[in-house]
Amino acid sequence: MKLILVRHGETIWNKDRRVQGISDIELSDVGLDQAEKLGASLKDEKIEAIYVSPLKRARQTAMKIAAFHNVPLSIKKELQEMDQGDFEGLSFKELAEKHGAFLKQWVADPASCVMPNGESLDMLQARAWPVIENILQSDRNTVVVAHNFTLTTILCKFLNFSLSRFREVHVDTASKTVVEIQDGVPVIRCLNDVSHLKMD
Repeated sequence: MKLILVRHGETIWNKDRRVQGISDIELSDVGLDQAEKLGASLKDEKIEAIYVSPLKRARQTAMKIAAFHNVPLSIKKELQEMDQGDFEGLSFKELAEKHGAFLKQWVADPASCVMPNGESLDMLQARAWPVIENILQSDRNTVVVAHNFTLTTILCKFLNFSLSRFREVHVDTASKTVVEIQDGVPVIRCLNDVSHLKMD
């Protein structure tokens, strides 16, 4: 089976470098174009299921993929982005200026560091990974459309990385990462592929 992990297209908050978390921000015009190109790049894939975060930016991206396949979207709240609590909506600059002490803690111990009134990477992985386990048991070619931290924690599982190494894994907006399961063993065929975004 094949598992295709997709990060949603760009939003205005991505462009403005704001903490997005569970804030329900729509795709920008650029993000919609990215999602169109992403969907077109997957049109010839045999896709049997599409799982998606309930947040608008993920659903809008998933709909562009589903347009080429007669497959309904399965909305899974467990796939939404990490709840970043009090930091939601702050610019990265504001975060650095106002919460420097917390950021030092985040750099030192990213796995268990809990966002004020939000979640940690540990908590995020604990809620998102069971969805992936169920997908793997289904043995169907599946697309998962989610978010930066969500996908990063999932990939850490596949790579057998501790979450303290999450910064070694990167997924750009509207990227796709392909994992093939061969005899029960996951093999990452491509990571953070954005080649489709360069096509006119």
